[in-house]
Amino acid sequence: MTRHTLNLIAGDWTAGTSEIENRNPSDVSDLIGRFAQASRAQLDATLERAAVAQTEWAAYGIERKYNVLMAIGTEMMARAEELGTLLSREEGKPLAEGKGEVYRAGQFFTYYAAETLRQMGEAADSVRDGIEIDVRREAVGVVAIISPWNFPTATASWKIAPALCYGNAVVWKPANATPASAVALVEIIARQDIPKGLVSLVMGAGSEIGQALVESPKIDAVSFTGSVPVGRGIATAAIQNFTRVQMEMGSKNALAVMDDADLDLAVTLALGGAFGGTGQKCTASSRLVVHETVHDAFVEKLVAGARAMKVGHALENGTQMGPVVSEQQLNANLDYVALGKSEGAELVCGGERLEMPHDGFYMSPGVFVGSKNDMRINREEMFAPLASVISVTGYDEALHVVNDTRFGLTSGIVTTNLARASHFRRNARTGCVMVNLPTAGTDYHVPFGGRGDSSYGPREQGKAAAEFYTIVKTAYISSGQP
Repeated sequence: MTRHTLNLIAGDWTAGTSEIENRNPSDVSDLIGRFAQASRAQLDATLERAAVAQTEWAAYGIERKYNVLMAIGTEMMARAEELGTLLSREEGKPLAEGKGEVYRAGQFFTYYAAETLRQMGEAADSVRDGIEIDVRREAVGVVAIISPWNFPTATASWKIAPALCYGNAVVWKPANATPASAVALVEIIARQDIPKGLVSLVMGAGSEIGQALVESPKIDAVSFTGSVPVGRGIATAAIQNFTRVQMEMGSKNALAVMDDADLDLAVTLALGGAFGGTGQKCTASSRLVVHETVHDAFVEKLVAGARAMKVGHALENGTQMGPVVSEQQLNANLDYVALGKSEGAELVCGGERLEMPHDGFYMSPGVFVGSKNDMRINREEMFAPLASVISVTGYDEALHVVNDTRFGLTSGIVTTNLARASHFRRNARTGCVMVNLPTAGTDYHVPFGGRGDSSYGPREQGKAAAEFYTIVKTAYISSGQP
């Protein structure tokens, strides 16, 4: 029987005005369910209720909030296999990655559960006699969260958890490509001791529901992860109401491989960074900047590794790379393969649609060589299992190429030279820098974000999240004249 799934509107599970099908990209004959699409009227109703729920939630004691967030995180970690299987089934990442994502998402909630107990203010003496000053943070209000499909549970969790931690209400519009994971997360949240309507799920098209969210004067803040063009539209709409905005957008991350690098390590990092998650990561290593003296040896090992990767059904044992998320994404990837060839880069392996036992959106991991940094395949985010090797004459040129991009999310270097690693760490113009590590892979208790077109607004994750989800209040208290 096909599952028909509802939205959570103003605290009640409600049918929409239409539905969309959700199919498994590993096997399109597998219908996961039909998912409700919210209407503008339903969005208005849930925004009204969210404002009321937010004031109720803000009045909860900190230990009560702690218990709620801890319960959410604990349940997610306990159900990582079940929910990770669902995630991999609808998104296409290998099962181990799906389980790991859900478990990590649970850790975001338990981390911010602890943060509810660490919200300390500051006290200060005034420059005027007889006056004391109290500085503390208060909730922003109602937060709109617009999340992507590539990390459908983790990205949403690292936004929802701090929003709730700091006393806000949440109206969440997930990506339509991965609605089942969104429903599963909200079902867990909705069962907790929270005010009715504190967290809402409004699935729908970004052009309609997403746009209405960011244009609404009832929204106090918008946290978005997605593409640069959509981010620009959100910023333009939000500024009309002076709504605060936090955005994580595109990337074109580079991994620099130096002449003194451990080549086996470098290849392992490049394979995982470029092709993990089928290349559908904002932190993926799509540019491999390699010293000319080790270029040929690196490429030989890289190509051998790419050809050896097992591409298959996300839920099958041994799968190292699953399908891409949709036929539309697959076609866009193949267009980039054709573009790279037309620009003069040589495709030395992969980059082809694969015929598999199951009808899905499979593609072999592809490697370009002979590419230049000014080619479009090295300027635009492809979100594909494609990596371009760029040969450089030395470290200085490598650093220049790494920084020669309008993006600035992550970068990495593989070297055994401590001075070179230190110089790179200080001079790479990215929000995250990796030394002898893949460009993909960050921790939940420290800030995450980029520079340039990659990010806009305060950082996500860790204590830095308080900068976005709270507003500072300074209070002056007169003790009276002695």
